[in-house]
Amino acid sequence: MIFLVIVPILAGFGNYLVPLMIGARDMAFPRLNAMSYWFFLLGGIVLYLSFFAGGGAARAGWTSYVPLATLHEPGNGQDLWILGLHILTIASLAGAINFVVTIHNMRTPGMSWMRLPLFCWSIVTYAWLLIIVLPTLSAGLTLMLLDRQAGTHFFDPLHGGSPILYQHVFWFFGHPEVYIMILPAMGIISEVIPVFARKPIFGYRAVAFSSVAIG
Repeated sequence: MIFLVIVPILAGFGNYLVPLMIGARDMAFPRLNAMSYWFFLLGGIVLYLSFFAGGGAARAGWTSYVPLATLHEPGNGQDLWILGLHILTIASLAGAINFVVTIHNMRTPGMSWMRLPLFCWSIVTYAWLLIIVLPTLSAGLTLMLLDRQAGTHFFDPLHGGSPILYQHVFWFFGHPEVYIMILPAMGIISEVIPVFARKPIFGYRAVAFSSVAIG
């Protein structure tokens, strides 16, 4: 729902609209953009392949809390879930880096930050949030995979681990993810309403700075 639908839709709007809005010919790194898409597709395929794994698909819920995702998931479905999310994380990270570099460096001459369309403000904030929080999710998923396959005990309280640690790591990603999903939508609304109202948006600076403040 998040990695395969909402975030890619918003990234798609960003890929199409950001270069048009800032006067750039394309995104800063077209090949990185293509890699991001193909990793997104591969991550989705791996995630759905988990339904055909030994023991069936992952059954630990969308948060995959431990110990449900470690001690009580003996099949390979959860491992494919972890691998799929790792691949999707790389896809999102590559796209986010592309957005940051494009908006920071490829604005047309004369387009200062205070002339940047509000949708671009929301996208650059969205991208920085992804860059900050995705490595944490990757770290948590790696520790979970090690607990499952390498005999470690990062999240096993019987051996000195902490299941609460996984919750902290997950929500360090999960809570910003809420704003990663809503900020570009807010940016879209900030562009659409002035057009159909036929009036410039009220309080441009306040809206721009509030987008960053939400981040």
